[in-house]
Amino acid sequence: MRKKGMRPIFFKQSPAASPLASPPSRHTFSKALMDEKLENAQFLISKWDSSESSSYCNISSLFSAQNRPESKQYLNSIKQLQSVMQYYISENPTSEKLVQGQRLMQTAMKRLEKEFYRILKSSRRHLDPESVSSRSSRSSVSDFEEESEDDSSSTKLGDEVSEVERASMVAMSDLKSIADCMIGSGYGIECVKIYKIIRKSIVDEALYHLGVERLTLAQIQKMEWEALELKIKQWLNAVKIAVKTLFYGERILCDHVFSASLSVTESCFMNITREAASTLFGFPENVSKSKKAPEKMFRTLDLYETITDLRPDIEAIFSFQSSSAIRTQVDNSMVKLREAVLIMLTDFETAISKDNSKSVPGGGIHPLTRYVMNYTAFLADYNGPLTDIVADWPLNVPSPLPGSYFGSPESDDYVMSAFSARFAWLILVLLCKLDGKAELYNDVALSYLFLANNLQYVVNKVCTSSLKFLLGDEWVTKHIAKVRQYAANYERMGWSRVMAALPQNAAVAIPVNEAKGSFIRFNTAFEEAYKKQSSWVVKDSKLRDEIKISVARKIVPVYREFYEKYRLQIRREMGSDLIVRFAPEDLENYLSDLLNATGGGGSVSSTSSSSSFSSRDGRRR
Repeated sequence: MRKKGMRPIFFKQSPAASPLASPPSRHTFSKALMDEKLENAQFLISKWDSSESSSYCNISSLFSAQNRPESKQYLNSIKQLQSVMQYYISENPTSEKLVQGQRLMQTAMKRLEKEFYRILKSSRRHLDPESVSSRSSRSSVSDFEEESEDDSSSTKLGDEVSEVERASMVAMSDLKSIADCMIGSGYGIECVKIYKIIRKSIVDEALYHLGVERLTLAQIQKMEWEALELKIKQWLNAVKIAVKTLFYGERILCDHVFSASLSVTESCFMNITREAASTLFGFPENVSKSKKAPEKMFRTLDLYETITDLRPDIEAIFSFQSSSAIRTQVDNSMVKLREAVLIMLTDFETAISKDNSKSVPGGGIHPLTRYVMNYTAFLADYNGPLTDIVADWPLNVPSPLPGSYFGSPESDDYVMSAFSARFAWLILVLLCKLDGKAELYNDVALSYLFLANNLQYVVNKVCTSSLKFLLGDEWVTKHIAKVRQYAANYERMGWSRVMAALPQNAAVAIPVNEAKGSFIRFNTAFEEAYKKQSSWVVKDSKLRDEIKISVARKIVPVYREFYEKYRLQIRREMGSDLIVRFAPEDLENYLSDLLNATGGGGSVSSTSSSSSFSSRDGRRR
């Protein structure tokens, strides 16, 4: 029973009507409500009808800051219009109101289509992948949308984000609202088409500016290495930006705008990025298939390491089922790069073994030693990717490696042991090759000096690079001992005749004639040794000083004692200064002049020696 004073809302009671007449039906109430909604939608949609303009850009924006409250009403009126159309479809499919609603819906969708296009174009700077990816938190835009409902929150929000970030979030919010409305109204195809065209052009343009271009295998194979290396450098820089910023930002934007439909999100994102991703991730595989050469090793490792590092990000960004081809492309590139590295490592080892270059003058550092050790030291810096690459690559050698070639033989880490063993083996191949080159020298002493020189270079390179951490202190200690042994063998073979010319015990008196013979034999042996070794070199200053000091200690003190004991006696009885040709200081000077890195030169000067001796002898008198 209606309360006293209340009147019917939609119908007035006829005076002739019975007090027991029925109230208005629910159908009549619903129809009146639908008519009211249709009327409201008609007013708002007609107000913003831009059908007379074919341009997408030259229109007043419904989603501008001053019209934002009305844009919300506009979207809400479309939702109401949907309910109106659903009502008439079920109640009266032939109703003129349904036809009117359909026309209004088409007009509204056309307007939203233009707005969607305008926002994508005008907000391009704020919707670039870098700006979007910087606001990577999914909740940040959602929070913004919620807080923007309340004007009191806008000031607070404005303090927390920059103007660019705010503009980016506004655009993303508006795009999402329009996309939700259009997809929900059955006009998703029109919305998606515009989005794909504009965003794909942005991605393709960004990749172009990063220096990425589609290169076929044939084009890469024809390139000179310098040109290809430049392309690789550009790619290494581009791929990080493309994955971390370009594709990542595009995925965030796509996920947000089309959050109402996962299938639409997937379709849009893949249509926009598939071609660019295929171009980007196909490059390393083509490089790996090009001609293998030692100089390509490090850039190939750079490619492998970069893809490996970015693999988790790529997996997350291209996680859709339709992205499987992209993920497969990345995997194929990694496999082919790995195979290329293994081939180049094998070729590198083979090149060392087959090297047929001649020995170097003076027993200095062989170019093969420099090349192999510099190359190996650079390789050691690629610990991460190489450990992964050689983990399952067995080291097939004729015999087990000596224990000294392992940095930590007690380690249980098989992968690292395999990695260390690979470097130990490469150095062992080099040292064996150097042993063969040492045999090319006619002088045994020079052979040992050559081995000492080159092994010292190897040890120095190990100690000043990442190789030391791979081979270990024990390896270094044992090879330093080998260097000293080679140096000792050089001293023994190079100065044995000089040392044998002097009496074993200068304290035991001998006849003057016998002392004279010792001086003559010493003069001849020393002059021959000096003349022969004047062109020999020791590049390492520390090793050079150690050898000189060692030789001087073996010769000069013995000679000095013999010299002091018999010099004056021989001069008195023989009447000549030519027999005792060297003072102890002369020997020290000559020995100091040997093995310099620039080489020595000439023979011992008898005149200068005699003058020096005479002046010293005169002072003593």
